[in-house]
Amino acid sequence: MNPLLELQKYGQSVWLDQMQRSLLTTGTLKKLIDNDGLRGLTSNPTIFEKAISGSKDYEPLLERMVSVGAGTEEIYQELVLADIGDAADVFRPVYERTGGADGFVSLEVSPLLADDTAGTIKEAKQLFARLGRPNVMIKVPATPAGLPAIEELIAAGLNINVTLIFSIEVYEQVAEAYIRGLERRVKAGEPATGIASVASFFVSRIDTMVDKQLEEKIKATSDPAQKARLEALPGKTAIANAKLAYQSFKHLFHGERFAALKEAGARVQRQLWASTSTKNPKYRDVMYAEELIGAETVDTLPPATVDAFRDHGRVGPRLEQGLEEARWVFAELEAVGIDLAAVTRQLTVDGVKLFSDSYKQLLAVIETRAKEAAGMASARPRQALGPAERNVQDALDRLAALNFGSRIWKKDAALWKNEAEHQKIINNALGWLDVAEMMHGRAAELESFAAEIRDAGFQHVVVLGMGGSSLCPEVFRRTLGPQPGWPVLHVLDSTVPAAVLALEKQLELARTLFIVASKSGTTTEPQVFYRYFFDRVKQIKGEKAGANFIAITDPATVLESEAERDGFRRVFLNPADIGGRYSALSYFGMAPLALMGGDVRTVLKRALSGVRSCGADVPLTANPGARLGAALGALALAGRDKLTLVTPPPVDSLSLWIEQLIAESTGKEGKGIIPIAGEPLGAPDAYGKDRVFVVISTEGGATGDAASKLAALERAGHPVLRRVLRDPLDLGAEFFIWELATAAAGALLGINPFDQPNVQESKDNTKRLLAEYKQRGALPEQELVAPGGGLKVFAASRAELGGASSADDAISAHLERIRAGDYVAITQYIEELPEYDALLLRLRVAIRERWRVATTTGYGPRFLHSTGQLHKGGPASGVFLQLTSADAVDVPIPGEPFTFGVLKQAQALGDFESLAARRRRAIRVDLGKDVRAGLELLLAAVEAAARPTATAAR
Repeated sequence: MNPLLELQKYGQSVWLDQMQRSLLTTGTLKKLIDNDGLRGLTSNPTIFEKAISGSKDYEPLLERMVSVGAGTEEIYQELVLADIGDAADVFRPVYERTGGADGFVSLEVSPLLADDTAGTIKEAKQLFARLGRPNVMIKVPATPAGLPAIEELIAAGLNINVTLIFSIEVYEQVAEAYIRGLERRVKAGEPATGIASVASFFVSRIDTMVDKQLEEKIKATSDPAQKARLEALPGKTAIANAKLAYQSFKHLFHGERFAALKEAGARVQRQLWASTSTKNPKYRDVMYAEELIGAETVDTLPPATVDAFRDHGRVGPRLEQGLEEARWVFAELEAVGIDLAAVTRQLTVDGVKLFSDSYKQLLAVIETRAKEAAGMASARPRQALGPAERNVQDALDRLAALNFGSRIWKKDAALWKNEAEHQKIINNALGWLDVAEMMHGRAAELESFAAEIRDAGFQHVVVLGMGGSSLCPEVFRRTLGPQPGWPVLHVLDSTVPAAVLALEKQLELARTLFIVASKSGTTTEPQVFYRYFFDRVKQIKGEKAGANFIAITDPATVLESEAERDGFRRVFLNPADIGGRYSALSYFGMAPLALMGGDVRTVLKRALSGVRSCGADVPLTANPGARLGAALGALALAGRDKLTLVTPPPVDSLSLWIEQLIAESTGKEGKGIIPIAGEPLGAPDAYGKDRVFVVISTEGGATGDAASKLAALERAGHPVLRRVLRDPLDLGAEFFIWELATAAAGALLGINPFDQPNVQESKDNTKRLLAEYKQRGALPEQELVAPGGGLKVFAASRAELGGASSADDAISAHLERIRAGDYVAITQYIEELPEYDALLLRLRVAIRERWRVATTTGYGPRFLHSTGQLHKGGPASGVFLQLTSADAVDVPIPGEPFTFGVLKQAQALGDFESLAARRRRAIRVDLGKDVRAGLELLLAAVEAAARPTATAAR
């Protein structure tokens, strides 16, 4: 049996907490009614803001309204009333079949009227009259100004959904207002029949706020008994609150006073459970829905919770079970100093503000969309595919045949692989699809914590991470820059001793917050960074050092335990079903953004816009993620596998994040899309036929001569895809669109885009080499092929370089192994400095201009967690130039016999071993202690090898 249908046996109706026009146009809403027993729908400004900003559903009506000169408020009413009216018509048969008990659709009065009784009454009556349907409910907030409005509107015969109820006390006031309104009707000789009302009791937000206070108290106590007492309470307040409120409902509506109204035909005011999706990943995703099943109630569920409950919901009449425990929870909360009345008052204030902000944002979105409809906005992203147009259309047809748009949202692992071992990985890697919604619900929590850190006097925030846990914060750091009045964000993802010391010199350690970011909790680099800086802070602050640290990790990791042991200020537990490179919109990206003072709320709203533009009901031809993925996959299969990223400022660092996402996701099974980031544009004849160019820019952003060069490339037949962001805050949407595009490209390539087998291999090599160092006190030596001239060249064997006797000859012989369609990867284990970047860029251009191949570069060990997977698992078309140097100063790692310098060296050797084991064409060049001088010598050797005369002589 379908658990959703089973709920009706216990007297509970399920309403959908969602509204979007595509629910109507695709028939999805009708299917939910027919198949899942859906009996109603609720909306609010937040829902409409997401729907209108995140889909193309409203364009026809927008264009029509703009053409007649309608203003923003008028357009808003027309869009919203059209959806509500049409949805009410879909539910009308339910309303008729249940005798008016169900089949309702709710629309909220403007949240800006929350403190205006007269204004609320006036607007509610206008909306109800305009809709003209008996199965519409008008939502009114349970604020002090809303309560008299509720009574008046019930007395006037309107259906009312009372929203934003958090406390039992306020609930009882709401019920009284409903009853008084009915009594006034009866006294005036008006019928009590045909009027319906629900009291929307909010659930999960209570646990979110109370759990936070409990967490703070748990951290603050050293008494084991008190700690155990506190640890017994998280996740229990909201359910206890609802269960006891239900007892009030029974008393109010099944007592003598309401009996007379029942005789007159009045209906009880059912309790409606709102905010029923769990916000804490530790809790069962259907926890609230399962615990609050009871007669004469309504449960509003967002789409994800509907799907989850259908899949694994457990049905039973639990609403009246555990009442003694509920009373115990209330008593315990009071005993440990949690003021539940204060919590619920604050939640009401926050709820009104949230809906008011969403309403204002909705009007702003409508204004923007109206401008777009009028042709006043920038041109939309387009794809200039040239001869490849047919390939991309075929790829879209393939995705459509796979039913990709629907199946990915059902998290169907068979889209990519059928083998059990792959499906196990995939099934635990698709949480990124839902995380923007989850994090949007936690924006206030992040903003509050960020304000706490700022107000505590912290001047710097440092992310100690690697790969997926550090690249998104790095993009925000470089794109947005320091925010006035907020701590400066730094990212450490290098084990080079000079890099560690250079960062430390910028910090006042006592006023620095360190974020230890690791999904697994055991990643080597974040672990050694943590040990080093914890030791340094402890020397200053002693046992209070933990107050300068927070962690972001999966639940139940070693890092979570270590954070508790060391008294970390906070631990953010990320959903476990999100891989590192797909974690930008999770705590890994959003917590650093909030802490640097970034507009995390808007970034997440933009992300939700991106999510909805790629929704299950959006045709693939209109789905930006699917279209981009189809282009990338089709072009790669056609031989254009060098994805050349053109990202002018201010979003130039976005290419680093995309590079990791694409390389680590697609580079396996001998296949892969090779991202080329940071390579300057050249003339068309500098490129082979293996390129596709993707341009990501902001409206009005400076592009230099890129436009003319791209136009020339387009004329020459190279595919050029253009994407335009309104401003850097659109990164939220862009992250998601690229994630979905990568998943789509993976389906076309026939690979699992969610594993990274060769990344682990390099990690294992490093661990083995460090173990050898612990035993012998030294790392193994590579074969020195060609010394002299300030450079040393190492290779797997001397023979592969033709017996070269000098470093210059060895480098030249190595480069002569380049063939058409190859790419050259320069990987450097040195400090990241602008002067080194400039020399590496010259190196890349010299190689590209001579051999007409793509070039990439990456700082170690960062690239090991991104392009490193592609280097070993992708196509054998890479030619590798690994650069290392001696360390002028080394840095010890507390608790380890090896230093950062030794760790860096082991990582380089382990990386090279993996390349050699796969017979990749690779050499290592040691630059000596003077890195700049070594890079200049290397550049001279490459430029000499690239000269036509030198080539002809050889």
